[in-house]
Amino acid sequence: MKIIEVLADGSYLQALKNLAERHEAVDYWEGPEGKDGRHEIRFLVSPEKRQDTLDALQAVLGNSETAKWFLMSVEAALPRLEEKEPEKKEEKKDPVTASREELYSSVEKSARLDNNFLLLVFLSTVVVAIGLLEDNVAVVIGAMVIAPLLGPNIALALGTALGDRSLMWESLKTTLAGLTLALGLSILIGLLWPLNFESKELLSRTYVGLDSAALAFASGAAAVLSLTTGLPSVLVGVMVAVALLPPTATLGLMLGAGKWELAIGAGLLLAVNIVCVNLAAKVSFLFRGIKPRTWLEKQKARQSMAIYIIIWILSLTILLVAIYLRQNPPFAP
Repeated sequence: MKIIEVLADGSYLQALKNLAERHEAVDYWEGPEGKDGRHEIRFLVSPEKRQDTLDALQAVLGNSETAKWFLMSVEAALPRLEEKEPEKKEEKKDPVTASREELYSSVEKSARLDNNFLLLVFLSTVVVAIGLLEDNVAVVIGAMVIAPLLGPNIALALGTALGDRSLMWESLKTTLAGLTLALGLSILIGLLWPLNFESKELLSRTYVGLDSAALAFASGAAAVLSLTTGLPSVLVGVMVAVALLPPTATLGLMLGAGKWELAIGAGLLLAVNIVCVNLAAKVSFLFRGIKPRTWLEKQKARQSMAIYIIIWILSLTILLVAIYLRQNPPFAP
């Protein structure tokens, strides 16, 4: 359950009451008129009706210069609210429990290119490089949980689903900046630090197969599912399963040490992870029904979604061919 709090002029009261009835708000109440002439109105809404109610509020109050509305969590309700059984079994759906606005608010933060993001990338790169070189799986997992590069990729997928070009470009810029910093730092470490080629953690990031693509695709879908269903704990497993930083650091370490063949393997693994995470996230947002509110925005989102899905599918196809040729060289003796 969520509470939608609205501050609006008294002229909107009747329209808001009708809106509450039309969208089956669990409860509705209003406060007295404030000094600024606005009333405080609150809706208690179920997860299934949350997005429709927010969209309806946007349609009713979108032209008001003074109206504001906020979405707040409900930790508990007493007496306990009982869910109504649907009249027909086929009408019962598995709704997206997080609204478009909630998703945007949580994901957009991870797409920001600021000092905190760069510092996280720097520190996690140092940590994962030490873990790889020392063959310490606990240290590597610790760096993977930080996962600063996963957020911008999920934000890129959400921006595509909503047709939000500003979020898409911000996410892309943040991803490229993070990858550049991690790669440059790991190349420097590879130049200065002797590599331990007996490290299983290091060498495992130089091999990529079809199982790597399947793992990355499943993890990208799980990341979106955790966001849309309000289960953030799932993200920890996703961060570990498809971390982008270890193959980035491995690529840099191998380049710094001049091990080009191993660097190619790490680069392929990194590329497969990025492509599969983005493709899976985009498809998952599409199937979860995450889309803009207005018709024009939906048209733009469909175009951008189609273009980007095609781009990622082509990229994945090229990578899979490269993996196959690497494992089965055509001119091998």
